Parts: sequence; structure tokens; C-alpha cells
Amino acid sequence: MRKTTALIAAIALLGSLTACASGTGSSIAGCDPVVTAGAASSVITAPGKFGTAPKVRFPTPLYTKTTQASTLIAGKGAPIVAGQPVILDVTIVNAADGTELQKTSYNSTGGSLITAGKSTFPAVSEGLECAQVGSRLAIIGSPKDSHNGVADAANGIGKDDSFIYVVDVKGAFLPKANGSDQIPTNGMPAVVLTADGTPGISVPDRSAPKSATVNVLKAGSGAKVKKDQFIVVQYTGIGWATKTVFDSTWTAHQASVIQVGSAAVSSGLSNALIGKRVGSQVLAVLPPKAAAVSDGSGKAPADDASVYVVDILGIAG
Repeated sequence: MRKTTALIAAIALLGSLTACASGTGSSIAGCDPVVTAGAASSVITAPGKFGTAPKVRFPTPLYTKTTQASTLIAGKGAPIVAGQPVILDVTIVNAADGTELQKTSYNSTGGSLITAGKSTFPAVSEGLECAQVGSRLAIIGSPKDSHNGVADAANGIGKDDSFIYVVDVKGAFLPKANGSDQIPTNGMPAVVLTADGTPGISVPDRSAPKSATVNVLKAGSGAKVKKDQFIVVQYTGIGWATKTVFDSTWTAHQASVIQVGSAAVSSGLSNALIGKRVGSQVLAVLPPKAAAVSDGSGKAPADDASVYVVDILGIAG
């Protein structure tokens, strides 16, 4: 699978965003954010309508030793919890001098995907916790959370510079499959889940099936996945014989958007997911030919059957 892991890697969504609230979040009053407002975040303003590129204003230079977040536009619905993938637009500015570093497209049917909670982009991913869909946040990241406290002279970034992230939260998806448990199939790998949904996969000591074999482990009740749709997933892939993980979004703490039926997803995996519902967890055992990706971007082994456990978290377009 081809993953979108960079914060500003634009996702070309072909349809309108379909946000799927998890229903697991606490009330706003009871939500305990990791990142809170502070003196630095409170002086940031960002005029402009939600979903359009803001004009970020603040006194320069602005520094902080701790990451802070303030809400500029209030959203609605359940608070975002750790593990939820979020579609957002963001403008990033160097707080030392006001230089705009990067921004997303602000298209009505696009955005970037980041998973709330711990990640390689902690200022934003942790700053999203307890926010709501429809909100605009002003996050100012510490040097460590913004660029690991490393200077980048070529781009005018000092080691003590803070970054400002003005984030529009456009949609949120399930943090993990929430469908009803199904009866396991004899002879197939066993799957045990941690509290956050991370799968542990135990492959039986027998030969892999010679043809693609698919089981639904959790049957969701959301929308059905259709060919060519972009869907939000968490997954782990391991080799049947090697019992070694070759790819996992869970270990990267970042959900992925994939287009089923495209050249970037194997035919076997696309067939396993098309027709399944959001909220489902799907177990697919694919022989090498069915697991191969036609555009050459896949990580599945060429000489071993691939075992995938995929959580379908939402339809992105």
C-alpha cells in the first residue's frame, strides 16, 4: 500500500468528505486535552472563513518552550480522541519572523490526513485532541515539537524558533473498527487486539491458502466501500511463512488513505475491501500475485503469502 504520512502531503479527494464520528469521545467538559491554551497561543489571530486560507497575525518574534493551542472558531460534535484520523487544512508560519512555511490547498474536497495523539508531528497531532470538527485552532509548537530543535539555515529556521499551525478541522473518522465481532474461521490467522485497536496476528503452522481468502472479523454498519473510492484505514501486513511485519500504519501512529481499485493498491486487497462497510475489520490472506501492487510501490513479499488485517475507518471521497 502507498501511505500518506507527511503532515502536508496533499490528499486528492475526489468526493465530498464523509466524517465518521467514533462515538467513543467524552463530552467536551470531560475531555482532558494534552495541549492547552497559553500566553503564546492566545495572541494569535487568524481572520477568514473556516475552510479558507487565513491571514495569520501575531506579534513577532513569538517564542514558546511548551506547545500551546487555542480555539479560534468553535466546532460541533464529539471531541476528537487519540487515534482518530482527521482531515484538515493547515497554514504553517515561523513564529520568529512571520514567514509562511507551508500550507495546504484549502480545496473544498481535499485536505491532509493526520492521526490525533502521539506521532512524528506532535504539535498538531496532540493539539487536535479534544477539538471538534468545524473548529479552527491556533497551535504554537515548541522548537522540539516543530523541528526537533534543529536549525535549518537554508530555510531561515533557528534552533529556538517556534512554528505556528492554524488548523481547520474538516472531518474525523473512527479511531478503530467498531463493528460486531464475527466467528473466526478455522485454519486462518488468529487476531488479538490491544485497547487502542492494534492487532497482534498469530499465523498457524500450516501452509498458506493457495488462493486469496478473506474473513470479516468485525462487521461494520457504515457505508459500503465502492471501487475507486478513497478510504481511511489502519492496517498491519505480515508474511505467512516469515511471521514478520512488513508494513503497519499502527506502528507509525498514522492512518492511511488508499484508493481501492487503483494501481497503488493490490488487486487482492482491493477485492477484499470493496463491498465491506465502514467500521469493519477485514482479514485477508493473499498469495504473492494477488498481493503485488502494479505500480511497484507495494511492500508485500514476492515469495510469501501476505496476511493483512485492515480496519475500515471511513470513506474520504
